[in-house]
Amino acid sequence: MTRSFLPVNKKDMMNRGWEQLDFLFISGDAYVDHPSFGHAIITRLLEAEGFKVGIIAQPDWNDVENFKIMGTPRFGVLISSGNIDSMVNHYTVSKKKRSDDCYTPGGKGGKRPDRADIVYANRAREAFKNIPVILGGIEGSLRRFAHYDYWDDKVRRSILMDSKADLLIYGMGEKTILEVANLLRYGKDIKEIRNTRGTCYLTNNIGELKDYILIDSFEEVSNDKKKYALSYKVQYEEQDAISGKVIVQPHGDRFLVQNPPALHVTTEDLDRIYDLPYMRKPHHMYERLGGVPAIEEVKFSITSHRGCFGGCSFCALNFHQGRTIQSRSHQSIINEVKELVKDDDFKGYIHDVGGPTANFREASCHKQKTHGVCKNKQCLHPEACKNLIVDHRDYLKLLREIREVPGVKKVFVRSGIRYDYLLYDKSDEFFKELCKYHISGQLKVAPEHVSDRVLEKMGKPGRKTYDRFVKKYYDINKKLNKKQFLVPYLMSSHPGSDIYAAIELAEYIRDLGYNPEQVQDFYPTPGSLSTCMYYTGLDPRTMEEVYVPKTHNEKALQRALLQYRDPKNYKLVHKALTMSGRNDLIGYDKNSLIKPQRGVKPWNKP
Repeated sequence: MTRSFLPVNKKDMMNRGWEQLDFLFISGDAYVDHPSFGHAIITRLLEAEGFKVGIIAQPDWNDVENFKIMGTPRFGVLISSGNIDSMVNHYTVSKKKRSDDCYTPGGKGGKRPDRADIVYANRAREAFKNIPVILGGIEGSLRRFAHYDYWDDKVRRSILMDSKADLLIYGMGEKTILEVANLLRYGKDIKEIRNTRGTCYLTNNIGELKDYILIDSFEEVSNDKKKYALSYKVQYEEQDAISGKVIVQPHGDRFLVQNPPALHVTTEDLDRIYDLPYMRKPHHMYERLGGVPAIEEVKFSITSHRGCFGGCSFCALNFHQGRTIQSRSHQSIINEVKELVKDDDFKGYIHDVGGPTANFREASCHKQKTHGVCKNKQCLHPEACKNLIVDHRDYLKLLREIREVPGVKKVFVRSGIRYDYLLYDKSDEFFKELCKYHISGQLKVAPEHVSDRVLEKMGKPGRKTYDRFVKKYYDINKKLNKKQFLVPYLMSSHPGSDIYAAIELAEYIRDLGYNPEQVQDFYPTPGSLSTCMYYTGLDPRTMEEVYVPKTHNEKALQRALLQYRDPKNYKLVHKALTMSGRNDLIGYDKNSLIKPQRGVKPWNKP
C-alpha cells in the first residue's frame, strides 16, 4: 500500500472515503510525520488500531472555525502543544520573546499561543461541546499537578483545571491512548474512565479510591514553600510504573487524581511503534513555506531506547519517560537504518544512535525489573550503586551492526554519553571504538559545572570523575593517533551556585584553555527537581536550604564569568571579581581572568 499523510482537511477525508473522524489531533507543532514527533506516533498508532484520525497543526486559535474544518470527531479531540512546552518554546531564560521556532514552517515564531494546551482545549470545547477533550504531550504531562510557573513566577493550578479537559494522559502515552481510545469505541463515557494507568482526572468525590497518597492542596502549596517541596518529593518518588501509587491533590472543592504510570513498553511494543508507516518528513503543504527546520536534526538519527537512570536534577525526564530503560531490538533499528539509506537525501551518515543518554541500553539493575526503581536512591549519584550493571556490549554490538549496513559510511553518537558510567566499565572496548569510529573531531559531554557543592545539587558526578574521564579520553585518542577534542556543556546559575562557585568554574575554563561559545543559564522548567529548589530554596530530597541565584544582575554576572574572554562581558566580570574580593584575578599573569582597564573602577557596596 502506498504511504500517505493522514488527513489535514475535508478533501483528504473524502479521498479516503471518510465522512467523519474518530479522533481529531490538534498539534502546536507543524505536522511532521516522523517518530521523533509525538503527534506522529500517537496518530499512527491509532490508525493501526483501525481508528480514523485527522490532524490540525498550528490552527489559528483566534477563530474557533479553524478547529471545525474536518467536522466533529466521533470519539474525541486529542491535544498537544508540541514537542516542547509552549512557554519554553516562546521565551528565553531571561523571559525575552523568541522570534524563531524550529517546529514551525520557515522557522517563524508566533504560530502557537502561550500556554497552548489551555487555549486549544478551551477552543475545542467551544467547537465541539460534548465531545471528550484529552490532553497529552510534554506540556500537559509536566503541568499535571499544581506547579511553579517561572513565567508567572507563581504556583499555577493543575493544567486540567484551566484547560477544562476531561482527561490528561501523561508520560509517553502509547499504551494509555490505545486503552482510552478502545474504551471510548466500546461505549465507555469519558467521565467513567477512572482506572487507566498514565492518566489524570478531576473529581468531586474520592470516596471510592483505595491505597492512595493525599498530598497538600493547591492552596497550601501556593502559600507554603515547605509544603510545596514536600508534595513535590512525593510526586517525584511515585513515578515508577511498578511501585508508584495513586496521588491525590485537592484543588478547592475538587480533587486531581493521578493514576500510577503506564506499564513500560516492551521491546516488541517499541519495535511496532517505530515500524509504523511514517512518511518521515514534514507535510508537503509546508514546502512553499520553507519546510520545517526541526526535521533536520532528526531525519537521519535513530532512537534506540527510552528512559534514563542518570538522575540529573534539572531534567524532567523522571516525570515523563521515567528512569527505566526501554529498548528497541537490533533488528528494528537495522530495518530503520535500511530505510534511511534509501532516502534520496541520505549521504551515508547516521547522525545519532541513542536516547536521553546514549550509552544506557539496559535496566540499571536486576531489582529494577521486578521491584521498580529505588524511591530514595539514585543509580549513579552521589556514587554508583553497588547493584549497578555496567555493560556496553549490547550498544557496541548494535553500532557495529549499523556500520556494516551497505550505504552507511559513518555512525555518530551525539545524544550524550554519561561519562561516569563509561568509566565504571572495566572494559575499554566501547570507549576505544567510540573514539575510533563514532566521533567527528569532537565529543560533546555535559559536566555542567566543576564545583562539587553545585554538582551535588545537579545530581552530577564530582569534578574528579570528570577529570579522570578527560584524561582517559585524550589518552585513548593519542593511542589511536587521533586529534579529537571535548566540548563541555556548562551551566550557570543553577541552585547551589553562588558567585564563588561561578568564579571557580571560570578558573577551570581558564586552565582548560577553553573558550565556550555557548553556555546555558539554568531554566526553571516545569517538573524538574531543580525547579522545585529554585522556587522553594529547599532541596526536597533532604529539606535542607539551598542558595538560589535569582536576580537578573546575579544571573548576568555568573553567565558572564563563563565567557570572561568576551570583551562585552568585561564590566560584568570585573564587578563579579571585585565584589567577591578576587582582585587577584585581575592582572597580567597567566592566572588572571581579565586585565586592568583604565576607567573601570572596582565595585564597592553602596
